[in-house]
Amino acid sequence: MAALRTAYLCELAAGTGAFFEARQHRCPWCGSARLGGRLRTTDLLQHKPGEFSLDRCHDCGHIFQNPRLSERGLAFYYRDFYDGLGEERLGGLFAGRTAAYRARAGSVHPHLTGPAEWLDVGTGHGHFCASAAEVLPDVVFDGLDRSDGAELAQRAGRVRRGHRGSFTDLAAGMPGAYDVVSMFHYLEHSTDPQAELEAAHAVLRPGGLVVIDVPDPESRWARLLGRWWLPWLQPQHLHLVPVANLRRRLAETGFTVLAEEHAQAHDAVDLVAAAWLALDGMAPREDLPWLAEPPGAARRALRAAALLAGVPLLLAAALLDRAVARPLAGRWGLTNAYRLVARREGPGTDRPA
Repeated sequence: MAALRTAYLCELAAGTGAFFEARQHRCPWCGSARLGGRLRTTDLLQHKPGEFSLDRCHDCGHIFQNPRLSERGLAFYYRDFYDGLGEERLGGLFAGRTAAYRARAGSVHPHLTGPAEWLDVGTGHGHFCASAAEVLPDVVFDGLDRSDGAELAQRAGRVRRGHRGSFTDLAAGMPGAYDVVSMFHYLEHSTDPQAELEAAHAVLRPGGLVVIDVPDPESRWARLLGRWWLPWLQPQHLHLVPVANLRRRLAETGFTVLAEEHAQAHDAVDLVAAAWLALDGMAPREDLPWLAEPPGAARRALRAAALLAGVPLLLAAALLDRAVARPLAGRWGLTNAYRLVARREGPGTDRPA
């Protein structure tokens, strides 16, 4: 921790300005100049320094980080989240989501016609692939991730092959290599969503499928919970795309949307996550290497007491999520994500008129 603190404080010595690109004055989705502020917040999960803004396009509804993180900023804010200090914690969290992974595989199953090769983009440690293989025994899974997670997934036997790097680079060298491409909560992290869709088109065989899960910026939870809505996930989420926008862009890229799901993609954690973010934000900080000094015994004890006092709030929020919000999510527009399954058109496929 001491070594990490020295490195972090050295990188922060000149402030956070170098972590951002210039502010954009046009919507990166449709090009409109009619922009308005949607949200200003801080890093509510890692508590790394910096302030982040999301703007909304008044013409197409696209929400995007503005100013956007630079490559240096992305490296800084991702560090020790999925790897390093955060690897064990996040690995355990992802490993415990077996039911959600099987549900994702189940959404694609009706559209498969036989054995298939599947590339999971942003695979992390490949836990989805391991669970999906139990539902789809005729499918062979590969994984791609920018971190070493895909390589770890290959060594653990969760994927046949783990690719490390960018999807656009991989697609350029593997045209028509796969029957299915999945992007589960990946596209919102991308600096260029259109390039990712084109990469999916390139790497798929004609008739192949792409399945995409993304946060739904039109969810009522986004308005009700404000900055405490977990899917804002600043500063990692760069683009939040309304479903109509993504449907049109898929069609323009050469896909036909076969299914749109909201309730099936919903993860009933909005209230408990908001309660945790608020409670964690009010409690004194734990020992983090990007803080100037470690907390003393008194601050550590105060944090423990604050979190313990918040347990009833967390339990009540979790109960409401499961017993009330989940069954009514689809009817009341409380779903926090949506899923699209689309088919790549081309020779040998019949495109609807």
